[in-house]
Amino acid sequence: MGDAVVGVVANPLAGRDIRRLVTQASVFPTAEKANMIQRMLTAFDAVGVHRVLLSTDLGGISASVFRAIERRRGQDVRWPEVEFLDGQPIRQTAQDTVDAVRRMVTAGARVIVCLGGDGTARVTASAAGDVPMLALSTGTNNAFPAVREATIAGLAAGLVATGAVPADGVVTRAKLLEVRAGDRAETALIDVAVSTQRHVGTRAVWDPATVTQLFCAFAEPDAIGLSSILGQLSPVARHEPHGVTARLTPEAPRSVLAPIAPGLVVPVGVSEIERMRPGSVHPVDARAGVIAVDGERELTFEPGESPTVRLRADGPRCLDVPAVLAASARLGLLRRTRDRPRQSTSSSEDLHAPTV
Repeated sequence: MGDAVVGVVANPLAGRDIRRLVTQASVFPTAEKANMIQRMLTAFDAVGVHRVLLSTDLGGISASVFRAIERRRGQDVRWPEVEFLDGQPIRQTAQDTVDAVRRMVTAGARVIVCLGGDGTARVTASAAGDVPMLALSTGTNNAFPAVREATIAGLAAGLVATGAVPADGVVTRAKLLEVRAGDRAETALIDVAVSTQRHVGTRAVWDPATVTQLFCAFAEPDAIGLSSILGQLSPVARHEPHGVTARLTPEAPRSVLAPIAPGLVVPVGVSEIERMRPGSVHPVDARAGVIAVDGERELTFEPGESPTVRLRADGPRCLDVPAVLAASARLGLLRRTRDRPRQSTSSSEDLHAPTV
């Protein structure tokens, strides 16, 4: 098996963008993020993970885990060795996640677990390469990460990291969208939105009235965020090879009530829905504006740059938690047999035999 290593990166700022203020979205507290990591550590140890690489932050997550480790010293509850990835400047930007994930990959992590929302998952995917990732929901909009108990996620990640469950069959390749504007490029795991606004401003997109064009790698009917617009009109599952695009306009002959963010359901006019095939390149119609990837404004473009969006099939490798635990059940990996008491050299018949 070698050294079973799991990387864990937690975004302290996830769930704290403007949507929390304008839509009454819940705030995922730092304490619960730290608690989730501690529950994963228990699960990692149970299945034989030797070492855990943990990102450091200024929000209190890594500090809380460090204190928990200190409290447990000398107790009868074991955790794997935890290595805190300090020693680099903390900028409190997405670059912190990129740096941490790259260090995890270099150090031999076999699975990377990320705690955050859609933006954290996107940034983690950009740096993880071919290392399987598992995204857990602790953000505001969470179309890509799963809402899942951390203990179960820890068991699944640990079983794959140790090699007890082979990655083949329980890891799937996600789609992604690549947007190019001039010599700049960004990727999205869920959607790309085009706005005619000319500045980035607050990064999170929460007003669909500013969006003129939408591209989705997948669009699930029960999603939250911009992809929910097409999830009700032209659903596309994650496992399907194609995507979907449409133009948004208040004057469209049809509209849909879409949950753009937690606590925000608004009518959105939709026209010209079109399927996106893998490798197909779609032009952005607006002459100038801002492009948002997975709900966050990232690129501005000016006349003459002619941005394009392309659907790709070579996105991140993602861990399928139900598939891992189903494989574990088939293989009996979590079963334990109670040791029988050692038998005497005399049989029970001998013990009760009459004296001659």
